[in-house]
Amino acid sequence: MQSGIIVINKPKDLTSQAVVSRVKHLFGEKKAGHTGTLDPMATGVLPVLLGRAVKASDYMLTSDKYYRATLTLGLKTDTEDATGTVLYTHAGDIPDEDEVRRVIGAFVGKIKQTPPMYSAIKMGGKKLCDLARAGVTVEREAREITVHSIEVTRIDEKNYSLDVHCQKGTYIRTLCHDIGEALGVGGIMSALLRTRASIFTLEDAYTLDELEAMTPDERAGAILPTERVFEDYAKVTLPDFFARLASSGCPIYLRKIGIRLDLGTKVRLYRAGEFFAIGECRELDGEPVIKPTKQFLI
Repeated sequence: MQSGIIVINKPKDLTSQAVVSRVKHLFGEKKAGHTGTLDPMATGVLPVLLGRAVKASDYMLTSDKYYRATLTLGLKTDTEDATGTVLYTHAGDIPDEDEVRRVIGAFVGKIKQTPPMYSAIKMGGKKLCDLARAGVTVEREAREITVHSIEVTRIDEKNYSLDVHCQKGTYIRTLCHDIGEALGVGGIMSALLRTRASIFTLEDAYTLDELEAMTPDERAGAILPTERVFEDYAKVTLPDFFARLASSGCPIYLRKIGIRLDLGTKVRLYRAGEFFAIGECRELDGEPVIKPTKQFLI
């Protein structure tokens, strides 16, 4: 079994799940998953977890995302992006750059966003996108999201490049749609590149063609270790006896291993140089302990 993370530079017009299937085939691995769907039209960073690394998915799904999107003003579509049916074309003037920048600035911070109908969110047990394809529109409740920053570059009168740093659950095409609405001319997302997911960037990524051209040994060498996800956690190497206890989920008293940690500190646990679990410093019977919270070798 191969375990770890392979970062894919997803091509356009391929679903995220199709990418996972290709990766499973290339690596001969039955167990794999991605850490946040990219729409078929989107490209860029798609980390795929192999083998036991899938246990890290919950930690990566909650991380911030970074995108480069193209906002095209003067249009509305049913999907809020360039793949949809055009519902409206603005016949008048497009606001000038200063006005566009002013309006975009109002979308930085905590904002409310209504999920699009063409999304995988479920309502009543059915995906919104399936309802939308059947011609059904349902009321969706707006959710609070956080957009940390938007860097704006003017391409031409109607098109702007947006570098967006946002929290999970943000729909960039809805952001483009809402900016267009605020400007009174409509707007769609005409391109999307994810530049970073969790700690992984385009520099870590391989195209599927690059992976297919590699030998099996070269592909194995492209797999990143699972502990990369937890590189901000404190590293703790346990003696064999205590490592075996931690592997069974037992708390480890800090006084017994001679270290000090603040309560709440997240840790990576190692045995003889091998990463095997993550944990947290907690209090037990009035004493600080390391409590293992997730095992990665079983």
